[in-house]
Amino acid sequence: MFSTPQKERIALSSYFLLSGICFSSWASRIPTLKTIYNLTEGDLGNLLMIMPASAIVGIPLSGWLVSKFDSRIPMQAASILFLISLFSLSWGFSIFGIAISLVFFSIALRIINISINTQSISVQQKFEKKIIGSFHGVWSIGGILGVLFSTIMLNFEVSIFWHFFFVALFGFIITFFMFPMLIKNDKSNVGTKFKLGKPSKYISLLGFIVFFAAICEGGMYDWNGVYLQEVVKQEVFTYGYLLLMICMTISRLSIDKLMEHFGMQKLYIAGSVLIVLGILLATVFPYLYPVLIGFGMVGFGVSGLYPMTFILAGKAKKYSVAIVMSIIGTYSTVGMFLGPPIIGYLASAFGLQRAFITFIVAGLMFIPLSKMVFDHLKKWE
Repeated sequence: MFSTPQKERIALSSYFLLSGICFSSWASRIPTLKTIYNLTEGDLGNLLMIMPASAIVGIPLSGWLVSKFDSRIPMQAASILFLISLFSLSWGFSIFGIAISLVFFSIALRIINISINTQSISVQQKFEKKIIGSFHGVWSIGGILGVLFSTIMLNFEVSIFWHFFFVALFGFIITFFMFPMLIKNDKSNVGTKFKLGKPSKYISLLGFIVFFAAICEGGMYDWNGVYLQEVVKQEVFTYGYLLLMICMTISRLSIDKLMEHFGMQKLYIAGSVLIVLGILLATVFPYLYPVLIGFGMVGFGVSGLYPMTFILAGKAKKYSVAIVMSIIGTYSTVGMFLGPPIIGYLASAFGLQRAFITFIVAGLMFIPLSKMVFDHLKKWE
């Protein structure tokens, strides 16, 4: 019924879907944990800071794994650890227990991000049309499903324990059936030895793009619910996350065609403008509908940054795709996990509305960085 490349695409898509479901389940329940343990914004910032600190362990580990094995091996192992650590977040019994779970959660997420994006490049090579954007769109669909399920759990007052149990059980079923269909033998035999040192200017520029993209995306994931709960005074705080994920999904499912029609350089500029305008709307008018519209604009703006940058990463020289993904993923990991605690510290000092200005600063960076990237590409032509 399906050809081998199609089966491999479906299997990889299921892992993107699962990653989105799990991450949005965690992010949408952060306000719940904040309430359970009576945390201040500063306390929450401290808790979230555990993730970038522990992800440092995952930086050399993920790079070694994707260069040593086929990408599906670390992907499967990390997915299992990811599901176990997600479930353990619901029964930590104490802040210390939550902290330990976050350590394994972030390390597993780091390895998953590198391995699934490495495999996506391998699958892309079997198709004539661009399909990488669709993988990220599937991740966003998983995010929508995750936050929808979170909303249902909240409405029916289901405990976070059973909520995460159901998500983890679903995840184990997915990984059991889809693992055999993943692409095999995609380990590169050249450019797999990564030496510590300064990466090329081109790779560094791509790294900084995903760094600022991760600050925007990670910060919005972790703080949009708190913003709706504490600034907008909205009891059902998952609405913002849901709209954010819907807009990201629509954009990512169409990003491949948008790239062909408008070109990447214009889309980077458009993304920057949407992020800035969306945050301005949400902070200047802190009411439900303006905030939701603003969050939706941010979703449209940030959605294309990752797939476009990963496509550009495939043009890098010197290293294999796996190593380039690992290097760029390092920037992404730092941004994804530094963004939320920085917002927490700024919110504690100046208030959450003013702290959101961080996203405006990050959003503006895509214009000069993308220009330097494409100037660099022109020199190669």
